[in-house]
Amino acid sequence: METTPITGLDEFDKHLDDLVQDPALTLNPKLFDDVELQLTEANIPPLIPRFLPRLTAILKQYNENPAAIVSLTIKLLGPVSFTEVLQLASPDELVQALDSPAPAPNILAMTVFHKAAARPADVATLSNLTHLVAAFIHRWLAAPYVEVGEKGSKVLGDLLDVDCELPPPPPTTRPTDAAHTELVIRKAPGQGRLWRLLFNDRATYGLLLDLISGRHPDTAGDYHQLSLAQGRVLRILPRLASIDFRAVSRSPVTTPPTPVHLTNGQHDSEGGGGGEGEQPSSDPPRPGEGEGLLQFAALRMVRKADVLMHLSLVDFFEALVSLMRVTEDSPAKVETLRALLAEATAGDDVLREALLSLPDRTVEEEADDLRRWLQEVMPGDAVRLAVR
Repeated sequence: METTPITGLDEFDKHLDDLVQDPALTLNPKLFDDVELQLTEANIPPLIPRFLPRLTAILKQYNENPAAIVSLTIKLLGPVSFTEVLQLASPDELVQALDSPAPAPNILAMTVFHKAAARPADVATLSNLTHLVAAFIHRWLAAPYVEVGEKGSKVLGDLLDVDCELPPPPPTTRPTDAAHTELVIRKAPGQGRLWRLLFNDRATYGLLLDLISGRHPDTAGDYHQLSLAQGRVLRILPRLASIDFRAVSRSPVTTPPTPVHLTNGQHDSEGGGGGEGEQPSSDPPRPGEGEGLLQFAALRMVRKADVLMHLSLVDFFEALVSLMRVTEDSPAKVETLRALLAEATAGDDVLREALLSLPDRTVEEEADDLRRWLQEVMPGDAVRLAVR
């Protein structure tokens, strides 16, 4: 099939050669933008071997802002598989990109990660690169940039979806269950290796817990960054619970206490909220025996004295309860949710009222089903739900 010629390729070719020879050369972003704007699905494939090796070489040694290089590289990587990318960039080079303080290399590395979501076998390959997965988790939660956090959440959610060993949900038979079919992207069960690495491996799971509890150096002294990390976990957890509820509600790993002292005074000085009369905490929160990430994040991670984080927690519970209604039912799931909601709403009238009012704020066709579901998982408030 014929394609429209791309103008400026010869000049761009020379510019790439010059950058390869001299990484200190000033980059011409207009040349990159002009070529990128002309790329299509049809003309990208023949340009991959022409440009991608040199772009990769430049990125490895370029010390200035690589945004223009990264943007074009991501566009060219479109049709390239995960295993093919690993032939161009080694795991150590991807770790280096994730460790960069600039957001563009972080996004590029995460884009490579995302390619593994195309096949369960690719997720399994990625799971074997434990140091690379650890670098990804660290950057996802420790990056100060919103776009890096959002990209990381999307990538991790899709990878865990494809890797889940459970079969995808059956086709919906009721219009009100339409959301059910949108919860997963996998077409068949995965191998579960990334789930086991993330939630059962002491080092990897411990890293995640340390970052969101203020035990890690990147969040211990920066309450703003700690809040970002906690918010990212709260936003992804409802989706993960809808994929494999048991995996996020149970874990054999409990991290040992760490002598880190995060006082409320430190928190407040970093821009977090604070409650009058609240006593300083000598240690960050710790997960309970046998509980999973779900219980820790929902019950022990957030300082409710921080108004914004409390609102994020309320949003999390609303999303969790709504999604759990349309996932496969089981006595264990209901029992776990009941215990979780009972403890979470005890003494938290804001959360309780938000959950009780959910049916009044949803579409009319689903309000009654949601109300019945809330009566099941919040039996102590069943009477109030019935008369609302």
